[in-house]
This record gives sequence, C-alpha cells and structure tokens, in this order.
Amino acid sequence: MSRSAEPLIELTGVSKRFGSVPVLQDIDLSVGRGEVVVVIGPSGAGKSTLCRAINGLETIDSGTVTIDGRPLPAEGRELARLRAEVGMVFQSFNLFAHHTVLGNVTLAPRRIRGHHQDEAERAARELLDRVGVVGQADKYPRELSGGQQQRVAIARALAMNPKAMLFDEPTSALDPEMINEVLEVMRQLAAEGMTMVVVTHEMGFARSAADRVVFMADGRIVEDRPPGEFFSGPHSPRARDFLAKVLHH
Repeated sequence: MSRSAEPLIELTGVSKRFGSVPVLQDIDLSVGRGEVVVVIGPSGAGKSTLCRAINGLETIDSGTVTIDGRPLPAEGRELARLRAEVGMVFQSFNLFAHHTVLGNVTLAPRRIRGHHQDEAERAARELLDRVGVVGQADKYPRELSGGQQQRVAIARALAMNPKAMLFDEPTSALDPEMINEVLEVMRQLAAEGMTMVVVTHEMGFARSAADRVVFMADGRIVEDRPPGEFFSGPHSPRARDFLAKVLHH
C-alpha cells in the first residue's frame, strides 16, 4: 500500500522535554489515510511519548499536531472531540474493572456519542465477535486472560468508530502465547485499511503489517522507510546496532 497523498496525522517540529531531558526533538511525521506506521527503537527513545502526543495525552512544548486537517487543541471540549476520533490501546489494557466486557465497550458510545443502549450493545457484540471474544461479553475484566483483555480494549477503541488507531506497546504486558492473538487482530485491522500508528517490539509484525517503519533514538526519528528496505539494510549505525540486538537475542 503506498502512502496516501492526504495525511490523516501530521506532526511538524514537535518537541517535548521532561524537566531538562529532551524526549522528543523536532519530530516531523506524516501518516497517510489507511497507512500502518510501526515505531521501533531502544527503550527511552521517545516512542510512547510520540504516540501519546498524537492524541493530546501528552502535551508538547513546541510544534503542531494535526489530525485530519485540524490542529490538536490544547484542552477542553474540542480536544475531547478530536481525541474521540483517534482510538488508543495501551500496554496495560486500562479496562474498567467494575464494568462487564459489554459495559466497557458500550460506555463511550453511549456517553460521548449519545448512542441508545440497544444500538450500542448490538455494535459492541459485532466488535467483540470481530476480535474473537464475543463469548466473554458478560464477564468482568478480571475473569479474562491478558490476551482477551487486550482484544476487548481494541474493541472498546473501535466502538467510537475512530479515524485512526494508536497502539502503545499493546503486547508487552502479555504472556508469549497470548501475543499472537492480539497481533492477529491488529493485522486484520491493517488489512481492512485502518490508519494505525503502532509502537512495538514485535519485529515480525513490523515486517509483515507495516507500510513504513519509523526508527527512533534519543527523541529523534533516525530512519523512516518501508520495512523491506529497513530490515534488509538500515542506513544508520544506531538502527544496525538495535536490529543486531533484537533480531539475534
């Protein structure tokens, strides 16, 4: 899939510091409609901060973030509205423990979009079926495996019918045997044309599902290339060093 002419997500000159430590340094990144961009790099490279900056969970010090042609507002209702158009899936699932699976998936469509209970439940069951956990609808998160919880979290993000999905290390808290069931759902989403930015350590997913691999180090984008080119011959010493460690450990 080639890069869409029309960017859905655009970061221009984005910088961010934590105290005196720069975590994002002059980031320029454009993600086209329907494109899957996988962000990789060593720990502390700024990957998660980048992901969180895209929907305003992390404020930036300078630069602009634009979603579907609109600059990300700093706060308030407009930010909430724009954030609702960008689904986010976290490392730690972040499901509401006191709601059932069905309750977790229907909550935002009812409260934020004003969907009727019946309509929200019907849509939720379709999404739970799509991610392979429809049989768990009446259970609570604590009764599910980590892989099931993460698939519910994906369904919950999809329930808002987002224009794009952000994944911040969605498999890093999972047992090895559960990783693939989550990646399979993500591969399916990618195949269906969902615009995705994925921060991950799963190199197999980056190779098979990404349109582009963005390699970060020290808060900067060091390389931004198609996966075939990146994995077969990274340009920078940092990327070569990183791949040598992760592919041969």
